[in-house]
Amino acid sequence: MARDKKVPKGTGGVRGPGGPQFTPRGSQPATPRVPKAPQYSSSPRRAAFERKSFPVLARVTAAPRWLLIIGLGSSLLLGLIFTDAWAWLGGIFLLFVAAFLGWLLALSWPLLSSGRRFIRILVVGALVGMSILKFGGSF
Repeated sequence: MARDKKVPKGTGGVRGPGGPQFTPRGSQPATPRVPKAPQYSSSPRRAAFERKSFPVLARVTAAPRWLLIIGLGSSLLLGLIFTDAWAWLGGIFLLFVAAFLGWLLALSWPLLSSGRRFIRILVVGALVGMSILKFGGSF
């Protein structure tokens, strides 16, 4: 009778304190990844842009991920919510999000395919367009 066999502890079932621990191979490290040695491109203007962006990018990478998500999400939400007399403030919030996404787009430009570039340009352009409409009082 196969049902009478007792399964040894830790071979299956619900993982708990005494059970097997799950260790994913591709899990994120405990400390955030900060680029060790920046590699600059051949263009002098691009290299200067990357060199000046490196300290800011290192700080953004070292910050908790939730802080970036909450900050950009709340800026986008406030930018879309403010209307009428406060529309100009909404436009500033939208420009802040567009500037951050545009900066990330400029940094990742050499690595992106043409389709990804188009979509990201479209998103940044839409944010800039909405902020212009906010400043004009139409949106």
